[in-house]
Amino acid sequence: MKENITKTALLGQALRRVRKRQGLSQEDVAGLSGVGRRFISDLENGKETCHIAKVMQVLGSMGIAIQIVTHWEEDNGER
Repeated sequence: MKENITKTALLGQALRRVRKRQGLSQEDVAGLSGVGRRFISDLENGKETCHIAKVMQVLGSMGIAIQIVTHWEEDNGER
């Protein structure tokens, strides 16, 4: 599954869909990730102040990878 995530709310929605598809509760994901259930709730609700390191922990524990895609051509490594 590929999605263009441009806002924290879209990341949260995508995470919720994947979690439910995997049959996991927020508590399950929290336990797998080593974070609190409240953090999972905040993340799924698009809270903009979530810590990126914890976000990466959650995504990794669920088998979700992030790819960086540029919307411009790279010429000799310059933008």
